[in-house]
Amino acid sequence: MFYLSRIEHKLRVPPDLHDRPIEEAIKGELQKLFVDKVIANLGLCISVYDIRSITGGFIFPSEGSATYTVVFTLIMFRPFVGEIIAAKLKESNVNGLRLSVGFFDDIYVPVHLLPDPCHHVPDSARRDSVIWIWEIMEGENFIDWEDEIRFQVHSITYPPIPVEPPKDSKPFSPMVITGSINSDGLGPLTWWNEAELEVTEEP
Repeated sequence: MFYLSRIEHKLRVPPDLHDRPIEEAIKGELQKLFVDKVIANLGLCISVYDIRSITGGFIFPSEGSATYTVVFTLIMFRPFVGEIIAAKLKESNVNGLRLSVGFFDDIYVPVHLLPDPCHHVPDSARRDSVIWIWEIMEGENFIDWEDEIRFQVHSITYPPIPVEPPKDSKPFSPMVITGSINSDGLGPLTWWNEAELEVTEEP
């Protein structure tokens, strides 16, 4: 889920930071540039892990900023396909589920990757929401808002930035994780805790 990525970048340090220790000033600027940002094919930057080297420091004519070449390491969030992760339910509608791991919310479980067979009913407590129900021989299992949900990463995509986003569209997501809960052991943890309890209680 988390990994280290080494990057080389030309960085401009503004004049008002020249009186600070150079590594401190550069780390602050790197955090502004990269933390909480998605880098295509690398993932979401969580933190600047370390700075490996700093060279340069040139101040070009008519500029007050100093330009450095910096090699540094970032802590990135990018699950691998097939990885199993626990998340919380953020949205539930007729198109499927949206999940969150706290610092990242663009995780979607589409209808075709929900448990089969399943159906939904309106959620009377939340406008424009539904409650998805997995139909099993013993009855029905509900996906509610309280449960932690275990999902398997199906794919990760980096959508192109739209030139003109449609009006009233949702905020753009530079990284989208598609998940599946259509396998044994996936879905709300209470489903499987209850199943284990029933097996344990059998004589």
